[in-house]
Amino acid sequence: MIDSLLDYLLEHAWVGEVFLIVLGVASAHLFARLTFNKLERRFAETHNIYDDALLDAGRRPVSYAIWVLGVGWAADVVGGNAAAEIFSYVDELREVAVIWLLVWFTVRFVRFLEVHLSDPGYRENPVDQTTASAVGKLLRVAVIITGVLMVLQGLGFSVSGVLAFGGIGGIAVGFAARDLLANFFGALMIFLDRPFSVGDWIRSPDREIEGTVEEIGWRLTLIRTFDQRPLYVPNSVFTSLTVENPSRMHNRRIYETIGVRYADVDALKAIVADVEAMLRAHPDIDQQRTLMVNFVEFGASSLDFFVYTFTKTIVWTEFHAIKQDVLFKISDIIAGYGAEVAFPTQTLHVETAAE
Repeated sequence: MIDSLLDYLLEHAWVGEVFLIVLGVASAHLFARLTFNKLERRFAETHNIYDDALLDAGRRPVSYAIWVLGVGWAADVVGGNAAAEIFSYVDELREVAVIWLLVWFTVRFVRFLEVHLSDPGYRENPVDQTTASAVGKLLRVAVIITGVLMVLQGLGFSVSGVLAFGGIGGIAVGFAARDLLANFFGALMIFLDRPFSVGDWIRSPDREIEGTVEEIGWRLTLIRTFDQRPLYVPNSVFTSLTVENPSRMHNRRIYETIGVRYADVDALKAIVADVEAMLRAHPDIDQQRTLMVNFVEFGASSLDFFVYTFTKTIVWTEFHAIKQDVLFKISDIIAGYGAEVAFPTQTLHVETAAE
């Protein structure tokens, strides 16, 4: 009886091994979780983007890796005591799982850097969001393709044969998807030349395109028009399109022609001088740019002078507030001399008929 019990225990000793492995894996998973929580508190004090990226990218992949390796180890133990054919694939499945966990970790790491390198909260000199997005997308694609090739190699496929087939297939796809490739290279030119970035206000004199850039994809660029309509523009369009980027202006220009009555000709010289002095003293006018106030024309019903100057701000709403203030001040100067702004008038001379 005792001998039979001992034989049974020895024969099923693998059950205890599997139990210990599962217990060890669960303990390792708990330890890893506590370690990540402790690291999170410590990294919160340093506020270093690369520490935070490693922590964010590694938390979930490390947890899954512990279980993958543990389950694989347990499967080896079980497979040594079972004749099932499925256990012969344990090594290959474990290798594939480890590769994809590494790919997942790398993709998460790149994604975190892509999002936060352009965040002023992390960097004093943040990276341009468009550049960060472009580089991040390229790196993620490269990592995923490399991971796929490694998985195929691990499963026994010939990578050279896959690459050769991919080259032939690429030619066929190239002919079938010329527009798609044109949009891809259009996006690449946007990322390299950077004529505009996410958040810029752009417009095109060639087409009815105007609004704020919300997203630059590999095929389409999303522009939000000022009436809040989404406008999806294929990237290939920008290779042959003239694009204005008012967001990158240095200044905004005030250019107005103002006329006073012919009856106020005696005060015109003083008005022009006072308007120029007002602009020279205005705190929102850029004194490093061209500033001109000159009498330019004897109009049909007015004596015209023009104002040509630039504001310091390029913000649309602020510019109009400054322009309004300037125009009110000009009106006050004209009224201060007892003059008036002219409007179109006609004088009719009626001759008295000779009796």
